[in-house]
Amino acid sequence: MIDISKLSRRYFVRTLKESDVEMLVELCRLNTVFYEYTEARPTRENILDDMHATPPGITMEDKYYFGFFDDQELVAIMDLIDGYPKLEIAYIGFFMMNPQYQGKQIGTAIVGEVIDYLQSIGKTAVRLAIDKGNPQSSHFWKKNGFEVISEADVNGWTKLVAEKRIKDF
Repeated sequence: MIDISKLSRRYFVRTLKESDVEMLVELCRLNTVFYEYTEARPTRENILDDMHATPPGITMEDKYYFGFFDDQELVAIMDLIDGYPKLEIAYIGFFMMNPQYQGKQIGTAIVGEVIDYLQSIGKTAVRLAIDKGNPQSSHFWKKNGFEVISEADVNGWTKLVAEKRIKDF
């Protein structure tokens, strides 16, 4: 089980709810580059679906959809799955920064704190998917130590499966 309150020392972290959807849509709409490389669209319906979507074999008990807040300002959104695709791995299903906080190493700091916490609870790796061709996402995740390990076709869109090993056994 993940304790989201321990994912950041700098920001307040809380579960995002359906009542937060309009705020999430607005933050997503401001990230236009992301949506050039994916079938997803920043709509109320899509965000509500994402809040409840889980990979095969994963229940909502292992899904954490939360925000990082600076006072009342939403800094970033993260969707984190505990134990996917293996028990010792965590999966970042979605991570998006408020554009006002981009380019200041804040996203890197947030990801670093999340990884430090996951390592402290025994996770050995963190995995995610990058939309192939998205230069912004590719640069960010590679800069943060993620390496592409495979490609996957999802509804006709190529995703790069990337992983960061955080503990070797």
